[in-house]
Amino acid sequence: MAEKKGIKDQFSALRNLPPFFRMIWKVSPKLTLANIALRLVKSVLPLAILYVGKEIIDAVVFLMDNPGGDQQYLWTMVGLELILAVSSDILNRGITLIDSLLGDMFSNHTSVILIRHAAKLDLYQFENPTFYDKLERARRQTTSRTVLMSEVLSQVQDLITLISLGAGLVVFNPWLILLLVVAVIPSFLGETHFNQRAYSLTRQWTPERRELDYLRYIGASDQTAKEVKMFGLSDFLSERFRELADRYFLANRKISVKRAGVGGLLSALGTISYYGAYVFIILQTIGGILSLGTLTFLSGSFSRMRGLLQGMMTRFSRIAERALYLQDLFDFLALKPQIISDEKALSVPKSIKEGFLFESVGFRYPNSEHWAVKDLSFSLKVGEKLALVGENGAGKTTLVKLLARLYEPTEGRILLDGKDIRRYNLKEYREMLGVIFQDFQRYQLQAGENIAVGNIRSLSDEERIEVAAEKSLANSVVEALPLQYKQMLGKRLPMG
Repeated sequence: MAEKKGIKDQFSALRNLPPFFRMIWKVSPKLTLANIALRLVKSVLPLAILYVGKEIIDAVVFLMDNPGGDQQYLWTMVGLELILAVSSDILNRGITLIDSLLGDMFSNHTSVILIRHAAKLDLYQFENPTFYDKLERARRQTTSRTVLMSEVLSQVQDLITLISLGAGLVVFNPWLILLLVVAVIPSFLGETHFNQRAYSLTRQWTPERRELDYLRYIGASDQTAKEVKMFGLSDFLSERFRELADRYFLANRKISVKRAGVGGLLSALGTISYYGAYVFIILQTIGGILSLGTLTFLSGSFSRMRGLLQGMMTRFSRIAERALYLQDLFDFLALKPQIISDEKALSVPKSIKEGFLFESVGFRYPNSEHWAVKDLSFSLKVGEKLALVGENGAGKTTLVKLLARLYEPTEGRILLDGKDIRRYNLKEYREMLGVIFQDFQRYQLQAGENIAVGNIRSLSDEERIEVAAEKSLANSVVEALPLQYKQMLGKRLPMG
């Protein structure tokens, strides 16, 4: 069942905005301040433009009734309106530019945070489907949440504009404000309702969307192309993708169709309310209560305020919805690893004297009743070579992961030179070890970089990389490459 989110949840999600903007501020304080300043100036321009327009119309009417009158005021207002219009265009372009720059910087910043935080988490967490759902939702926030920044700032900008226009409207007729609110509330409630349903659907379908991404990848990837062709898997993969994608499309279409229908009806009610106010203003103008310029000012203000208020109501729903999604990023960043260094961690010995000792070590995966390793005791002395032989699933790889502290024993302990390995500094301990897993990763990076990943701090030490290649007999392969150690491996990225 979809996870239901109500109005209370949407308002509660707004608490994510302060930490969100703290992250934006950290990315670039100068651009953030510039963005706010430009929007503040832009927010008061609509009222100024409408008022100057009113003065122009009244001046024209006056000159029509008084031929030969002084035209200086008229042309002064026309010049002022031109300046305001040009300023508005320049401000729009400046705001769009800063939004784009700040959005890209924020996206890059959060992607770096996500990568680094994921690296801190425990290996067993990556082997949990629920964790992958959280990771997938968090990954999507690194790009899609930049829109939220622009929308929140636009909301504040429009609020200031709305207040300034409302002040002008109240001076002439306060009842127009009440009519304005009645015109937009139904549309706001409709948008809020359907935003809740859309969020619930998206969250419910996280595993399926992850499967769609996986099917899309293996169906058209250089890594799987051989098997897909050889085993004739294209029909199987494409049909499975189509069936899953169609089910998601139908579920989403149901919400979209209802949203369009109900939203159109509620929007029509708002339009009718607007024209009711428009007729009222026209009748007052015909009766001589209002001037033609005031008619233009009031109708323009009411129309602009209706559009602003309706836009703000709708945008609020989107902001609240996106703030709900933003919670996914913060939830992921709140995950903590269980395998960490002790506060009083010991330094790893520079030279091992005794070796490793396994004492009644047992391990089973979280939420599993099956023991991957049970009651395992043996020693591995300095200079000793040990081969682990056994069937698939016997626990050989698990044992190595326990030794590397990628897993912690469920029971028993592992000693290094007589001390529990959990007492040593975790970073130093892992740097001491060299592990090549059975399912090792081939990185589509330069040849030299592939060698350096075993000790990435030596990436710039070309001599050490070449020595490592010689010792592993990889130098003959690397030197045969066109660009040798600078040669890009794999076909996914451009060749160097």
